[in-house]
Amino acid sequence: MAEYDNLSCADIVAEALIDWKVDTIFGLPGDGINGFMEALRTRKDKIKFVLVRHEESAAFMASAYAKYTGKLGACLATSGPGAIHLLNGLYDAKLDGTPVVAITGRTYSDLMGSGYQQDVDQLQLFSDVSVYNNIINKPEQAEMVVDMACRAALSQRGVSHFTMPIDVQEKILEGKYSKHKVP
Repeated sequence: MAEYDNLSCADIVAEALIDWKVDTIFGLPGDGINGFMEALRTRKDKIKFVLVRHEESAAFMASAYAKYTGKLGACLATSGPGAIHLLNGLYDAKLDGTPVVAITGRTYSDLMGSGYQQDVDQLQLFSDVSVYNNIINKPEQAEMVVDMACRAALSQRGVSHFTMPIDVQEKILEGKYSKHKVP
């Protein structure tokens, strides 16, 4: 198990995905997902990021990747419209029983629900398409949420989604937390 002390939430998410053998993520960056993009950049030797021209393509590519490789597909998008654009490709994965993890950014945690720029209730938005759907509110949750998302996508042959507010992506894990993976 990786040691996550003093890593950012985004770093923990990236390491946990690598632990699940996710080696490729399709997506389109944006302000709401930049913390996670930096975590991917610093791990480019372990996990490949494939830049697309539209988020819909990212989700279709993740679905196709899972179908043709037998691996867990993964895609990402920023908040608001970026997240919304993933839906067509994710419904393809859902209807074909394909394991895909969708990762989305979110507006600042203290501005959620305020109508702030590109603030969309992504948990409600993804509720029909996903077998697992959650938000990471602090770094202490990151490992657990990624583990549950990957496990659900693989075991239930469907789409898992989780979102992270931009400020949470950059928060550092300090101290003890309830470890999800135990011997």
